Amino acid sequence: MRAYLSSSIAVTCAAALALPLSLATPAAAQSLGRPAAPVALSAGAEPRLAGSTQSLPLGPVAGGERALGATGAGPVQGLTRRDVRPFSLVGVVWDDARKALHGTVQVRTRAAGSGVWSDWRALETHDDEHGADPGTAEDAASGSRGATAPLWVGHSDGVEIRVSPERSGEEADGPAPVAADRATRAATLPDGMRLELVDPGPEPEGPRARAATASTAAEAVAAEGGTGLAPAGAAELPALSRAATRASLAGAAAAKPYIGPRPRIVTRKGWGADERLRARSFVYTKSVKAAFVHHTVTGNRYTCKQAPSILRGIYRYHVKSLRWRDFGYNFAVDKCGNIYEGRAGGVTRAVLGAHTRGFNTNSMGIAVLGTYGSATPPAAVVNAVARLTAWKLGLYGVNPKGTTSLVSGGGNRYKKGRKVTFRTIAGHRDGYATECPGKRLYGKLGTARSTSAKYQGRR
Repeated sequence: MRAYLSSSIAVTCAAALALPLSLATPAAAQSLGRPAAPVALSAGAEPRLAGSTQSLPLGPVAGGERALGATGAGPVQGLTRRDVRPFSLVGVVWDDARKALHGTVQVRTRAAGSGVWSDWRALETHDDEHGADPGTAEDAASGSRGATAPLWVGHSDGVEIRVSPERSGEEADGPAPVAADRATRAATLPDGMRLELVDPGPEPEGPRARAATASTAAEAVAAEGGTGLAPAGAAELPALSRAATRASLAGAAAAKPYIGPRPRIVTRKGWGADERLRARSFVYTKSVKAAFVHHTVTGNRYTCKQAPSILRGIYRYHVKSLRWRDFGYNFAVDKCGNIYEGRAGGVTRAVLGAHTRGFNTNSMGIAVLGTYGSATPPAAVVNAVARLTAWKLGLYGVNPKGTTSLVSGGGNRYKKGRKVTFRTIAGHRDGYATECPGKRLYGKLGTARSTSAKYQGRR
């Protein structure tokens, strides 16, 4: 990948962050088919990108069934225990994104420098519910791969993996195949499976830089001509009161009666996104009518100080391993309630994401870092979702306790072209047949809706 001029990056990011929301923006500027102008490229040598990815092909593993106590049909594929370069996040990809992995993926890792191996941990195999809508430019251009969800394992330098196909009759999704197909399907794993070991790279800044960012937060409004957004290079957008939020807006948005206070948002600069990884342009839709809540299924064994590293790992996995144009979600929330800017293009803008396959248009995706099928999300998580949606949905005149209609772009739950009614704060499972965002987090969305409405000043 060729390098961007650092000055061009700064100008582009500043423009995206500084844009005040104006509902009078010409339709062509926000059109799904009219991305923003690309960033200029330099003719110099390519610098080293932050972080790295080791991509290791999987092959047959003798005795794999016995090693795992597996009961699957067909040969096990994987890698035997081995030393590798340091990494912190793992996933498995394969050639055809339309091919499902009907089987079990288990991995164990060695903590760097300790010699201690973890227990076997499972990877979530059904991750096709994320990504660009079928048939869109992003879907067609990416040549995207099939993939498991990534798993955060912490700083590691050893790995072992086994992928075991399901027995006949274990396919849980979709109609039951005929008997002949069932046997073949159970014994066949996707072609081109590779283990992706992601090193998220170093932290973006030290304590001195964070202190400097905090000292300039009060100057943000003046620096950006009254938009209330931080200047280029800032690690965060400071929280604003409800009155200050309204004062920072221009045009039709400022006249909307229910807009929640803007929460503190850690920018892409703040969590260390390398802007040279992503696609050079931004794509916008017309509005933000709903927020889909997700969990990342990366596990809960992380500290909130590690959240930026996890985001950098997921970002690199989405772009380099899955071949998406950028980080899939519009925002992320860690278990301490910190809110992070996700896909680039401007936090106030209707940026097209790749989070809820079939319903990315006119919506936003919020990913909670962690796994919440059996674990209860902390109150800070629910409150962060409420604060974020009160502000962002409020910019578009949306009631967090209301409903809205979206047109399906195609998926496993609703056919392309079908008009579907959603709650304006919905779970991923509402638009796609999936367990996401996990039973426990999904059960908290009612609380998020009512709290979000209160932040907006609604009764």
